[in-house]
Amino acid sequence: MQKLRVAVQKSGRLHDDSLKLLKDAGISVDNGKEQLKATSVNFPLEIFYLRNGDIPQYLNDGVVDVAIIGENVLIEKGGDITIAEKLGFSKCRVSLAIPKSSTYNGLQDFEGQRIATSYPNTVKSYLGDKGITADLHIINGSVEIAPNIGLADAICDIVSSGSTLFKNNLKEVEVMLKSEAVLAVSPQISSERNEVLQKLQFRIKSVLRARKSKYILMNVPNSKLDAVVKLLPGMRSPTVLPLAEEGWSSLHTVISEERFWEVIDELKQNGAEGILVAPIEKMVL
Repeated sequence: MQKLRVAVQKSGRLHDDSLKLLKDAGISVDNGKEQLKATSVNFPLEIFYLRNGDIPQYLNDGVVDVAIIGENVLIEKGGDITIAEKLGFSKCRVSLAIPKSSTYNGLQDFEGQRIATSYPNTVKSYLGDKGITADLHIINGSVEIAPNIGLADAICDIVSSGSTLFKNNLKEVEVMLKSEAVLAVSPQISSERNEVLQKLQFRIKSVLRARKSKYILMNVPNSKLDAVVKLLPGMRSPTVLPLAEEGWSSLHTVISEERFWEVIDELKQNGAEGILVAPIEKMVL
């Protein structure tokens, strides 16, 4: 069987989160000598450790079959590369920022302005769709310093917490797009390797479902079971088991991370007691 060739970022947070996802999906990779390529010992897969900005070209050329990469990089450089799965980590935004001391009246303020960025295609497309023309200065590296040294009037860059902008006396004024890590697929992938990809995706989806869910157990008076069950958006229906104490039952179910605190408060108000919450390692449907 042909090995699936997977590209991940050579270093950085996306690198660490990508390898953790693969590990949680049961894929073991030994890269103790920090090679640029490593092979899984228990799954037909090879990992290529590459510069983030080079990965879209490797996908287009079929050098690698899939990649874990930021959606923002694909939008800038990836063309029509298919996204097979959004992965829910390494979230950020691609934004326009200006000096804190500047007044902002709207996108029209960028007409004719000098914008420093590593995302020229994204900026040109975004502003062009709104009829705005700017003078783009392409910088590979830290663009935040550009306004401070007189190189640009504004910048476009990725923003996570906003702390880097703050330290450089900049303020975020327009969010052009939101991004997260995705599983991207080469248009050149073979049918045999695509079969391996389907198996990988099955594992990844099981991990992602588990990360978004909580397993909860609680004791409920039988007289209030119906009311509590109606509150639970479980997979199908909760498991209900009788307790040794007459008139009480133990109820088990899964709820989404997003609704967790909201549901817990409602359960308590409707008679649930002894609520236990546990993480889920895998969730296979």
